[in-house]
Amino acid sequence: MARYSKKAGEKVKKAMHERKRGKLKSGRSGKSLKSRKQAIAIGLSQARRSGAKVPKRSSSKRNTKRSSR
Repeated sequence: MARYSKKAGEKVKKAMHERKRGKLKSGRSGKSLKSRKQAIAIGLSQARRSGAKVPKRSSSKRNTKRSSR
C-alpha cells in the first residue's frame, strides 16, 4: 500500500520545480530556499494542508520544534 498519495507527489514535484527556478520562498522570512530537503518538507506540508494522504511528521521532529520556541 502506498504511503503517499499522487496529490502529495505532485505538491512535492511543484515545490522542487520552484526551488530549481529560484522561486521557492521561506514562509517566515521570505528568503529563497536552496535546500532539497526544505523543498520536500514544504511540498509535504502543503499536501497535508490540502488533505492529501501523507504520513504524520515524526515525533522527534515535532518535539524539537516545540522545545525551540
